[in-house]
Amino acid sequence: MQRVVIVTGANSGIGLALCERLLMEDSQLRLCLACRNMQRAEAARSALLTSHTNAQVDLLHLDVGSVQSVLTAAQEVKARYSRIDFLYLNAGIMPNPQVNVKAFFKGLFSRNVINMFATAEGLLTQQDRINSDGLQEVFATNLFGHFLLIRELEPLLCQASQTSRVIWTSSSNAQRSAFSIEDMQHRNGTEPYSSSKYASDMLSLALNRHKNKQGLFSSVICPGLVMTNLTYGILPSFFWTLIIPIMFLIRIFTNTFTLTPYNGAEALHWLFLQKPESLDPRAKYHSLTSGLGKNYTQPRQMDIDDNISEILYSKLLQLESTVRGKTGFCL
Repeated sequence: MQRVVIVTGANSGIGLALCERLLMEDSQLRLCLACRNMQRAEAARSALLTSHTNAQVDLLHLDVGSVQSVLTAAQEVKARYSRIDFLYLNAGIMPNPQVNVKAFFKGLFSRNVINMFATAEGLLTQQDRINSDGLQEVFATNLFGHFLLIRELEPLLCQASQTSRVIWTSSSNAQRSAFSIEDMQHRNGTEPYSSSKYASDMLSLALNRHKNKQGLFSSVICPGLVMTNLTYGILPSFFWTLIIPIMFLIRIFTNTFTLTPYNGAEALHWLFLQKPESLDPRAKYHSLTSGLGKNYTQPRQMDIDDNISEILYSKLLQLESTVRGKTGFCL
């Protein structure tokens, strides 16, 4: 049976590289690019069809940062497809990143340079804002919009006759120290990106606890340090001109510098080939690239508290109920 794969944030970077790799693996699948910018989505579709002329590539307008857009897109998905085999939750934002320049240069010439680039811990802050739904923008885009999408698509994801997969693009910047269950939207902090990615790690674990018996399995990946539009937005362009040669040199000594979107999509592609029952729900699957350029995937245990992940799941359900009451949409 033809497999249906939906990828959010598929018009560039890791999302587009994943789509290319999936079509190389299975040219018969039905691929849906779920994107906010439809002009870029059309360009991505054209590029994919240039190299895979017989592929079935659909487009879906989806802004995961907007409740109304998520609910409308989910209705369209349910009208188009009778099943979903893979839902790749790849879309994400890091608005107005601010770099601690002093910490950056101090770390650049220290023993901690590899970890600094790999995790950006203590290096990055962001200026978040409230969106039109009254939610923090990073929380809404990176976490809640995807959660709401899963909930809306449960009739296609949770079917007795099949197993379905939800796969989150997380980050090595997902730090437990950045997240507070009392402030899950990170209204009062300066690291909303890190908080949202750690929350997605916890949510994945909770989804497995609640949905595995219904045939839905969730996994989390880390793409490594990848040069994408999001990454390039962190520092001025002239910085990257100076730093990228150093990064390629450092890659000889570390495997977390995947650097290209193709390499960063390694774990996403690897999970496509695995049986969900064989996977560890507490592991984050890392895309890694050796100094010689070989790509591979490695599971690493996540630092997650089961009780907190369950509380987060309950709070997200409560928030879902609230936004449904405002929009009038029901499952």
